[in-house]
Amino acid sequence: MSPGALPGWNEDDHQAAQAAFLVTSDVAAGPARAFWEQGFQAVELAGDWMFTGYYEPELPARSQPDARFRHPVYRLPEGLPQSRPWFSRAEITAGDMLRGQEIAWLDDPLEAFLLQVQGSGRLVLEDGRVLRLGYGGRNGHPYVSIGRQLVLRGEIPLEAMSTEAIRDWARRNPDRLTALLNANPSYVFFRVLNLPPETGPLGAMEQPLTAGRSLAVDPTVVPLGAAVWVMVEEMARLMVAQDTGSAIKGPRGDIFFGSGVEAGRRAGRLRHSGRAFLLLPREG
Repeated sequence: MSPGALPGWNEDDHQAAQAAFLVTSDVAAGPARAFWEQGFQAVELAGDWMFTGYYEPELPARSQPDARFRHPVYRLPEGLPQSRPWFSRAEITAGDMLRGQEIAWLDDPLEAFLLQVQGSGRLVLEDGRVLRLGYGGRNGHPYVSIGRQLVLRGEIPLEAMSTEAIRDWARRNPDRLTALLNANPSYVFFRVLNLPPETGPLGAMEQPLTAGRSLAVDPTVVPLGAAVWVMVEEMARLMVAQDTGSAIKGPRGDIFFGSGVEAGRRAGRLRHSGRAFLLLPREG
């Protein structure tokens, strides 16, 4: 089908979508609407699509630990095995094997955990400097959703699950938080990036993400760099597959909402089924 026949197509900002697309594509581009309608055809992707959101957290941090800031953010250690899992989250957080690999320290173990889930962040140090963190690697263990664990245990109803619901649970159950976090054996390491403040974090294609336009996908389902028409709740928008995630498998899409607190709130509220259409270049 022509992209022009997609529900909600006329209301989208085609130029904004084109700008996001060209971040990871070097094709020649003319007027935005004609670029999409004349150069592509839309094909609906099979499966029961589920959409969630993610963002770039901005967190207070310290360059040295103290009584409050005592939860480290680690860089990728040298010699990490690639062919087999390394130490689990529980072993890393309880042990001392990564001494000297600390980038900074945070004041909240849950926020340190959620930083790993998001895969990027801005750490605001005591002197005002901002460290931009990007994904550096992981320990090779499978990802386990702590939100799903809370639902399965009857702690939070599925329909009420969100990042804020997890934070509320953690405030009520501080003595049980470590055990919950350790239910996810996967551990993410970071690298410090030199990025301008107005630039989004780097995605899997090593290019900046665009708020509201970049989409994390399973690259075995959607090729990286492809344009995808997303329909979820009240949103109908053209996005670009520019990122991946260990929890994004099969017919899943994770929408990048931007940086900071408000972006986090919006991202944390989204968990809804929807439809996805892949825009394929026309032949000839």
